[in-house]
Amino acid sequence: MSDVSAPPRDFAGLKALIAERAGELPKRLTQIASFALDNPDEIAFGTVSSIAEQAAVQPSTLVRFSQALGYQGFSEMQEIFRSRLRDRILNYGERIQQLREHAESTSKPNVIFQGFCDAAEKSIAGMREKLNPDELDRAVDMLAGAETIYLLGLRRSFPIASYMAYALGKLGVRSILIDAVGGLAAEQITFATPKDAVLAISFTPYASETVALTRWAAERKVPVVAITDSPFSPLAQTADMWIEVGEANFEGFRSMSATLTLAMTLTIAVAERREQGG
Repeated sequence: MSDVSAPPRDFAGLKALIAERAGELPKRLTQIASFALDNPDEIAFGTVSSIAEQAAVQPSTLVRFSQALGYQGFSEMQEIFRSRLRDRILNYGERIQQLREHAESTSKPNVIFQGFCDAAEKSIAGMREKLNPDELDRAVDMLAGAETIYLLGLRRSFPIASYMAYALGKLGVRSILIDAVGGLAAEQITFATPKDAVLAISFTPYASETVALTRWAAERKVPVVAITDSPFSPLAQTADMWIEVGEANFEGFRSMSATLTLAMTLTIAVAERREQGG
């Protein structure tokens, strides 16, 4: 049970508390917790009724969730989300709204281009702020120590995994891309051993095959590093360690900028670490 007299007063602390309590919250409260971490802007600026509708719960459940974390009510907890996101989200929204208002004098492709540029900037800025340097070093150590790195990212995450396979190959680091061609993903990963490592990448909605193969690897004591978007992600629950990436979206299409930035970082850092380690 958390200390209800002193709930977190910053977003990082609140997020850590939610992740810590993930396994003990009742089903409906867990549902809200997952929604809150995936959609902090909706929590920050929505109403109780609009948030409850999006999260598919009763409005009273939001109050119970807030109190379970030690807050007197929902508005007190909501202020933590607002203090963290207010300026950034409003500035982003105002810029997009401006583009839409001037759409008659600006070509539609330019509006789309500017929208995706803003989403990319927001994603990378968020990643820069919240990435834990110790977690990054730990991920690099695990991957650099592997005989073979198995790269597992399907559907939306496949471009990230395939880029890493290309770059690692150019840098002389042995890797195997799980591409699932012909339905052979399980066969492609079957030779992984505890001397290797799996880098698994998946975001909401999580690719079922990625989740299943990650669990398969973990059960066989193959070290797993995950890139995912929430403490409630099945990859976060399974991996030896995971790095959180939140991508902004434009018109419902999520950026991949922060994820690719992290992938490039891991690729180069792993190659350098192996060179130094001999």
